[in-house]
Amino acid sequence: MSNKLHIVSLGCTKNLVDTEVMMGKLQNFELTNESEDADVIIVNTCGFIDAAKEESVNTVLSLHEQRKEDSVLVMAGCLSERYKEDLAVQIPEVDIFTGVGDYDHIDELLTEKKSRFSDEVYLIDGAQRVVTGSTYHAYIKLSEGCNQACSFCAIPSFKGKLNSRDLDSIAKEVEGLVAKGYYDFSFVSQDSSSYLRDQNIKDGLSLLIQRIELIEGVKSARILYLYPSTTTISLLKNIAKSEIFHNYFDMPIQHINDEMLGMMKRGFGKEKTLELLNFMRALPNSFVRTSFIVGHPNETQEMFDEICEFASNFGFDRINVFSYSDEETTPAYDMDNKISEEVIEERAEILGAITAKCMEKSLENEIGETIKLVIDGESDEHEYLLSARNLMWAPEIDGEIYVNDRTKDEDLEFGKIYKSRVTGLVVDTLIAIVDNA
Repeated sequence: MSNKLHIVSLGCTKNLVDTEVMMGKLQNFELTNESEDADVIIVNTCGFIDAAKEESVNTVLSLHEQRKEDSVLVMAGCLSERYKEDLAVQIPEVDIFTGVGDYDHIDELLTEKKSRFSDEVYLIDGAQRVVTGSTYHAYIKLSEGCNQACSFCAIPSFKGKLNSRDLDSIAKEVEGLVAKGYYDFSFVSQDSSSYLRDQNIKDGLSLLIQRIELIEGVKSARILYLYPSTTTISLLKNIAKSEIFHNYFDMPIQHINDEMLGMMKRGFGKEKTLELLNFMRALPNSFVRTSFIVGHPNETQEMFDEICEFASNFGFDRINVFSYSDEETTPAYDMDNKISEEVIEERAEILGAITAKCMEKSLENEIGETIKLVIDGESDEHEYLLSARNLMWAPEIDGEIYVNDRTKDEDLEFGKIYKSRVTGLVVDTLIAIVDNA
């Protein structure tokens, strides 16, 4: 088989880890950014909501149109898993279909040129990954699947129930990455605060924190995707006590109206959700990120107004806004009182404007502060500006910082941590000066 590979990872960072596993199994291939030169093209798809599904299908069809004769086109991941009975008929352009259970067998599937959908849950355990996008940061996957029953979410229907990785497996992966020079880690899963609950351990994340703190060379870490009803004040206190894990709290609450939270089957109502959020916000140097869904069936104008007022006043650092997507296999799909697409779009636009103001206020609060940042490379804005990230922030999603000066003459190194002072804000990007090079 010829050996040029073009691979595309769509959707979330959890998908990215799975893509990196496939790249690890195919290290005998030469990676190419030009799909028309590739002998093998792999698209790791997302099947979460309509927009993601459409992007996945369009990407596959577009790459098919561009590919050279005799190349192999592979459709992998969540969308392929979710609609495995239909896609082989609907998209004959694809040569190999595979889902979410065979990432570490991708080399075998290519050799056999055969589709496969294994029933086993795939948990990375000793597999060699090719970490992409950074020389110092890596995502670490805690588990697969989810035990929650949110009304709008189809993930459990094709990802299955929660399956947590063993703590030793995670620690070994982190140790191996540290040995390669990585020092900053984001721990991810569908429901990170439920980690190890499938093994009858209720405070798995606290055990994870303790274990990761023992690994020499880990300098920075954060946990993404906390779920309200499985997050405890005790866990938040343990994060706050850690010298490695930032007070970075990413909890998608989806709504704040008590009645709507019940319809969404979110487990906790408004009172307990607020208790957690207020505790996070009160911790020193905390960073609080959330997500809202607008347009869920039965969402009244009053319920939406409550979201807007809460988002405007709570003090979130970042907010994601999602438009409700009507997904088959979910309880919400069968609900009455669906909201029109026009109203959903209007509400998403209104709340989006509020979230932009929240982010602007959060960034303004950083001006004059001394922070730790990492230089990622040259910026796209100007040849004399460097692109950096606040070490606390999650990569990609929380923004970048432009470094335009320093107080010493040494060249700044990419991937190195510097103490820096934030001096200003241009539109939605902070400007900083490095105090000690």
